[in-house]
Amino acid sequence: MYDRDQQSRYEEERPKKGGILKKAALITAGAVLFGTVAGAVMVGIHVAASGMIGNMYASVMAQGSASAPTQAETAEETQQEKREKAGSGKKESIAPSASLVTDVSSIVEQAMPSVVAITSTAVYQTNNFGYGWLFGYGGQTYEVPSSGSGIIISENDTELLIVTNNHVVESSTSLKVAFIDDEVVDADIKGTDTDTDLAIIAVPLEKIPADTKSKISIATLGNSDELKVGQGVIAIGNALGYGQSVTVGYVSALNREVRTSDNSTRTLLQTDAAINPGNSGGALLNMQGQVIGINAAKYSSTDVEGIGYAIPISKVEDILGQLMKGKTRKEVSQEKRGYLGIQGTSVDQETAKAFGMPQGVFVYKILADGAATGTDLREKDIITKVDGQRIKNMTDLQSLLAYYEIGEQIELTVETQESGEYREHVVTVTLAAMPEGSEQTLQE
Repeated sequence: MYDRDQQSRYEEERPKKGGILKKAALITAGAVLFGTVAGAVMVGIHVAASGMIGNMYASVMAQGSASAPTQAETAEETQQEKREKAGSGKKESIAPSASLVTDVSSIVEQAMPSVVAITSTAVYQTNNFGYGWLFGYGGQTYEVPSSGSGIIISENDTELLIVTNNHVVESSTSLKVAFIDDEVVDADIKGTDTDTDLAIIAVPLEKIPADTKSKISIATLGNSDELKVGQGVIAIGNALGYGQSVTVGYVSALNREVRTSDNSTRTLLQTDAAINPGNSGGALLNMQGQVIGINAAKYSSTDVEGIGYAIPISKVEDILGQLMKGKTRKEVSQEKRGYLGIQGTSVDQETAKAFGMPQGVFVYKILADGAATGTDLREKDIITKVDGQRIKNMTDLQSLLAYYEIGEQIELTVETQESGEYREHVVTVTLAAMPEGSEQTLQE
């Protein structure tokens, strides 16, 4: 999924008048997924916003003097007499004035060591010939630098494990993590789940300096199921790629159905805490400093302010547990890399819509000496997943296969057209060495 925020393909249509105000209405205008600041040189300062939420305190009301009552006091007494005559029998108490304490620095200080900044380089492919895939034409690839955020949620014997959004790391050729002390360390993808837009990345413990280890911490997870609308929240993330910053707000809505730019629907928390490009994957905290959400998206419209979304942590704990058990993927050297032995091209979202096809990789040729020969994979099939990992284009397929060696077995989820309809099935392929003399341009 190419959902870099500065690309026009992810600009949303403005909502129809009054559309987003209907109770329980599905937000169809869409949410723009964040986590990227692509291709621009950014100069900025680290801005830490102070809080908007705090403890209330009552002011002491001044005692009345023995002097004659003012006009306002006389009016108040008159109203009180009317209430008493109406049968209240008691004077009503006057609510004390209140003020908000605006300091959440202690909560931020506790949580900041568990939040990291993520920078990546992703590779994308364009089809220069429009619907050239029908004729076997390929497109151009290009690299885009981007930024996002992550939360340290666990560690095993050898790795520190960090959760982020899938759209922060997908199609990336390199990943780097910056900790609270600005120490930068390389990271690898451990597992991704496109349906929930989650990913786990891993940093080898041996690569983290001892001084940095003493400064970082594992986040404390809260219970998002216990949240109430109106409760205060704090968002921490790498906004605009400038470094960690803080915004504050309230829980605006629970269980909000949001349709994203790739036309998928997710159930998310809504908050008015500012969530901007680069915040994706960062922490949404309650007032106890516990992570109750993973920042993911913002409503994109010039007519709307203060509508951001986060993945509720309690809804995805099982998925995170599964992803943390995955095998950390490290890129294999060219000479050891396994090949599928096909030629194919991307079926992007526009093409999929125009021709009623699944989005993925269209297989237009199976090489005679390739690994796919003799399997159930057929020409004109569309590959949508590799070992359960969603792929949306040829670049995704190439990127995933770069982590497999010759002789490794993979499972391809494939859509095959039968009687005018696409039907899904799984094909198992044992990867082989690249056939000699084969062209690399359109081959995975």
